Amino acid sequence: MAQQNGLGATRRGILAGLYTGTGAFDIVGKRKIGYFVFGLLLLVCIGSMVFKGFNLSIDFVGGSRIQFPAAGISAGADNTRVGQVVADAIGKPPESVQRVGKGQSEAVLIRVESLDRGQAVAVKKALFDAFKPLGADGRPNENAISDSAVSSSWGGEITRQALIALAVFLVLVSLFLALYFERDMAIAAVVALAHDLIVTAGVYSIVGFEVSPSTVIGLLTILGFSLYDTVVVFDKVKENTRGLLGLTRRTYAETANLALNQTLMRSINTSLIAVLPVIGLLVVGVGVLGVGTLADLALVQMVGLISGALSSIFLATPILVDLKMRDRRYQQQAARVAQRRAKAARSVDADGDESEIGDDNALAGALRRERASAAAAGVPARTTTARRSSSAGRGQSTSKPSRPTGKRRRH
Repeated sequence: MAQQNGLGATRRGILAGLYTGTGAFDIVGKRKIGYFVFGLLLLVCIGSMVFKGFNLSIDFVGGSRIQFPAAGISAGADNTRVGQVVADAIGKPPESVQRVGKGQSEAVLIRVESLDRGQAVAVKKALFDAFKPLGADGRPNENAISDSAVSSSWGGEITRQALIALAVFLVLVSLFLALYFERDMAIAAVVALAHDLIVTAGVYSIVGFEVSPSTVIGLLTILGFSLYDTVVVFDKVKENTRGLLGLTRRTYAETANLALNQTLMRSINTSLIAVLPVIGLLVVGVGVLGVGTLADLALVQMVGLISGALSSIFLATPILVDLKMRDRRYQQQAARVAQRRAKAARSVDADGDESEIGDDNALAGALRRERASAAAAGVPARTTTARRSSSAGRGQSTSKPSRPTGKRRRH
C-alpha cells in the first residue's frame, strides 16, 4: 500500500511539474540521448532517399496517364492484372497502377512512359476488351477510358520555384532570428528546420507515397509551424536568461531547461490540436477516397507537424545550449554557480546539517526572509509606544491617556 502511495505521489509530482513548468524533465541535461536518436533517424531517412529514392509523380518525370472507372469491371481486375494487360499491349510494364476514390467514384489510374498515339489506342483497346468499363449510361463504353500526356517540364518548374521559395524563406528566417534573438538561436532554429525537412522527405521515400506538386506545397506549409514552436521556446529562453551572467543561481543550461519545461505543455497542446485534424484528413484521404492528392497533402503535414514539435523541444534548445557554452563568459558563469553551491554545501556541513543543499531551496529560504523583513519594516509604529517614549524623554508622566467614553461633556 505504501509503495502504491509512493508511486501515486511520484506520478502526481511529474504531472504537476509538467503542468506548472517547474523543471520536472531534464531535457537539456540528457541531450546526448536526443542527439543519438535524431542522428539515427536522419541516417535512415538520408539512406532511403539515396538508395531507394522517391516515387515521383508523372508531373515530375513526364509520361502518359490512363484512367477508367472501376465500378462494374470484373472482380479479377486487380492492379497486377491491369499491369499485365498494359504490358502485353505495349511490350513494357507500366510505372504504377493504383486505385483512387471509393464507391461509385473509384477509378483505376495507370501511369506509363510517354506513349505515341498508336500505343495509346492499343492500350485503351486492350483494357476495354479485358475489363469492359462502364460509361455514363451504365453500359460498357470504350470512351470511358481516358488518356492524357503530361510534360515533365511543369513539375520541374514547380520544383525549381519551390526550392527558390525555400532558400528565400531560410535566409529571411535566419536574418529575423539573428536580429530579434541572436546568432546562436538563428543557427539552432535553422538546424532544427533542416531536420524537419529531411525527416519529412525521408518518410515519403520510406513509405513510397507518390511525390506530387501538392506534396511540395505541403512541405512548405509545415515550415511555418515548426519555426513557430521553436520561436516560442526561444522567447522563453531569452526571457529567463536576461542578466544571467551576473547571477549565480542557475547555469545557462539549467535556465534553458527550465524554459523548455515552462513551454512544454503549450507545445504539446498546440501540436496535438494541429495534428488531430490532419490525422482525420489522412484517414479520409486513404480510407475513404483512396490514395490521391488529399492523402499526399495530409501525410506531409502530419509528419512535418510531429517532427517540428519534437525538434523544437529535443533538438533546437539543446543545440543552442551547446553553442552558448562555447562562450567563455558562460563557462565562467557556470564555474561561479558551481563554486557558490560548493560553498553553500560546506557551510551546511559545518553546521552539522545535511551534506547537500538545493540551490532552489536556499534561494526560496532567502526570499522568504526578505519578504518577512520587508513586511516587518512596513508595519507602522504604535502611537502609544511613541507617546511613552516622548514623555519619558521630557520627564513627563507616562500614564495612559483616558479612553473616550462616548458621552458628551456638559458645559
